[in-house]
Amino acid sequence: MNQRVRHIYAGGNTARGYRSFLDSVLSGITKRIVLTGDVEGLPSSLIQAIGEKAVHQVKLVEWIHSPFVTGAIDGVVIPEWKAAVVDGSYPRQLKPQAPGLREIYVDLQRVVSKERLVRHKDDILALQEKVHVETERAQHAFAEALRVHEEWESVFIAHLDREQANRVCDEVLRLFFGDAYAEKESTIRRMYLGAATPEGPHDFVPNLTEVVPKRYLIKGRPGSGKSTILKRLVAEAEQRGFDAEVYHCGLDPNSLDMVVVPERGLAIFDSTAPHEYFAERDSDEIIDMYARAIAPGTDEKYKEKLEKYRVRYKEATKKGTAHLKEAQEARLLLSRLYLDATDQERVAEIRAAIVRVLDV
Repeated sequence: MNQRVRHIYAGGNTARGYRSFLDSVLSGITKRIVLTGDVEGLPSSLIQAIGEKAVHQVKLVEWIHSPFVTGAIDGVVIPEWKAAVVDGSYPRQLKPQAPGLREIYVDLQRVVSKERLVRHKDDILALQEKVHVETERAQHAFAEALRVHEEWESVFIAHLDREQANRVCDEVLRLFFGDAYAEKESTIRRMYLGAATPEGPHDFVPNLTEVVPKRYLIKGRPGSGKSTILKRLVAEAEQRGFDAEVYHCGLDPNSLDMVVVPERGLAIFDSTAPHEYFAERDSDEIIDMYARAIAPGTDEKYKEKLEKYRVRYKEATKKGTAHLKEAQEARLLLSRLYLDATDQERVAEIRAAIVRVLDV
């Protein structure tokens, strides 16, 4: 089965602030067009136009989705050409490697009329401030959600059979690798499984596992060892020389939610809310960490306490989502102001120039 389009998140509004894996996502990409100038809304439309043109000419296109505005695009990666076009505006982060050689910076302020923007100066300043304040409030709410989640986890960690959890982990390693080693250095590519967005948590698990023949879905409770298994799996892949796609948690970037080992045709992911999935294919298998490694009766013993954690966690994440929604509305208003001040003929010239550089 061939896959022509993949959807990923490279950055996220996390409990630890905005965190980006864009450098890892672009590993191996030697032709990078970076759109600068902080012209709200324009990079996304440019990237989409260029990516849509490439979709019909290459085997695979990866869309990097924005966690800030629903439906917006932060970048497009074309692996076949080792090329990418990305939004380099704040707060997205891309470490320069060889400006002018690997990175070509395109300043989009050149296509915007300063005279037109001046007419809306006060509105623009107010909207920019609202974006900053609401995004910061969202991240504070997600930080509270993570604190609650850690309290939630503590209940199950206290009742975790570590010996049994390690046994499950060893089983997973054998399932993935057996005695196999790859005679090369591994490549570890990191991104997010999903993201906190203005519409709530969102992920692309079905798309990202579409061509993976075998999937393992880990079920369990917070603190039952799911992320630990995935971290050990990544370390094992690296030691054995196998490439791995590593998908971090959109709430806590220090935690892992999914690992794909393409050369082995295998994927394993945390299949609990907010990215809960069920066995849909004959080849899917469930790994239930609650049943395998948590003391029986834990749910029942702490029923009231666990329900309070669940409610507090839901309230905090809902609050964070509401703030992201407010920030998105401000961004969309900014987009309209910048669009009104944009010279579309000059935009078309820039798009054509990028297409020539990419040889689309």
